[in-house]
Amino acid sequence: MTDKEIEEGNQLMLQFEKRGGLLPVVVQDVHTKQILMLAYVNSEALQKTLETGLATFWSTSRNELWTKGMTSGNTMKISAVLIDCDQDALVYLVEPRGGACHTKNENGEARKSCFYRQISEEGYLAFLE
Repeated sequence: MTDKEIEEGNQLMLQFEKRGGLLPVVVQDVHTKQILMLAYVNSEALQKTLETGLATFWSTSRNELWTKGMTSGNTMKISAVLIDCDQDALVYLVEPRGGACHTKNENGEARKSCFYRQISEEGYLAFLE
């Protein structure tokens, strides 16, 4: 396979081998465009995502498949799967049902996004509104 085939062709040639069998996935709310989380998929997780329409990942901490929301109820329905030019990174455009993050806010609710802090000018973490 050539770079031209990967970059300009219409054949799915995902480059799982580049990163030890995993591809990074940016998860974005299809309506608000907010970045919700970053996760990883192997070929099995991607196949399950495409078959079920629910965001499924490879848990790097537990070394197992993980369909978001199966225990919390905070599922992510897939609207589209985007592939970058090198076919080695994905974006899941999703319709989230509940929070995306496993952490909770001060009210005990799952945070809508895992990206809830930013680096301040002083170099500290500041919570986003």
